[in-house]
Amino acid sequence: MEEKRDALSPSEWRVMECLWPGPKTLMELVGLLKDSAGWAKSTVTTMVRRMEEKGLITYELSGRTKIFRAVLAREDAAAVETDSLLERAFHGSVGLLVSSLMDRSSLSKADIDELYAILDKAEEGRK
Repeated sequence: MEEKRDALSPSEWRVMECLWPGPKTLMELVGLLKDSAGWAKSTVTTMVRRMEEKGLITYELSGRTKIFRAVLAREDAAAVETDSLLERAFHGSVGLLVSSLMDRSSLSKADIDELYAILDKAEEGRK
C-alpha cells in the first residue's frame, strides 16, 4: 500500500530545492539557504533534523561530516502538490484547471501545443 504524503511546507521546498540537484553537507546547505532565504545555521539545522525525522531526507557519514540527500523525489513532491491544488481549487477537475488557465490568457501557443501532445499520448495509452 502506497504511503500518502503531505505536501511540503514552503521551508521544506527550499531545503529540497538545494538537495534535489545532489547531496550537500550541512555547511553547504547553510551557505545556500543563508543567501536565498536569510536563514541562520540554527534554522537550517532544525529544518534538516525535522525533515530527516519525517523521512524526506537522509544522510551518510563521511568521516565526521554528514552528507545529506533527498529521499523524496521532485516528481513525487510535485505530484502531491498538483493533487492538492486540483482538489482544493478545482474540485478535482482537470478541465476546470485548464479552463482557468485559458481564461486568464496565460497559455502560449507552445503551451497549447504541449497540451495537445500530452492529450494525444494519453489517448494512445487508452487504446
